[in-house]
Amino acid sequence: MYTRQQIQAAVQGKGYRWFESGDYNVNIVGVRNSETGDRVTNRFDDKITITYKEDGEWQFHCFNCTTDPGDDWVDNPMMNKGVAILKPGQYSKSHKLRLHGGKYLALGQQNNVKVYRDRNKDGVYDFDESTVDEGLFGINIHRATSKAGKTSTYVDKWSAGCQVIASNDDWHMFLEICQTAREVWNNNFTYTLIESKDIEG
Repeated sequence: MYTRQQIQAAVQGKGYRWFESGDYNVNIVGVRNSETGDRVTNRFDDKITITYKEDGEWQFHCFNCTTDPGDDWVDNPMMNKGVAILKPGQYSKSHKLRLHGGKYLALGQQNNVKVYRDRNKDGVYDFDESTVDEGLFGINIHRATSKAGKTSTYVDKWSAGCQVIASNDDWHMFLEICQTAREVWNNNFTYTLIESKDIEG
């Protein structure tokens, strides 16, 4: 697990914006696990963090997630140009609260992001700059299992490029914070993706 200070330092160290004015001005930061390299682990071995102030005091939560597509979609991409792997960066006002797949409330992509395209189905993520694709690809932030109190173990089809929280309970905590943030700051959420190697111990 990380601390708020580590995440803030890593984000600011890259020259990205860090929101600290007012309550519920959320910083949503994904951390891709650098230790796994380009291996498709099919596990929720990344983190998603949300940092904000409540009554002027910093609040910080860190949840297990995946920032990478599961092996089902790596092996069988939905698009001929290959499965999408979100490229690290800060994406201003990239998401808004809306239905995911028409089924339940989540953070849906509303502005362009950049993804790597991996189409060779070799069980290895290809972080190739020549394949970078920018646009609206449905790179949403949502949950895995729908069962209260349960946590998904394998990514499988839960992600074709989306950022997916493993635990249902964690998801509901995250969603509740985002809903409060929407009431205060409108329905625009910036998402930042960094790598664990960016974080100093």
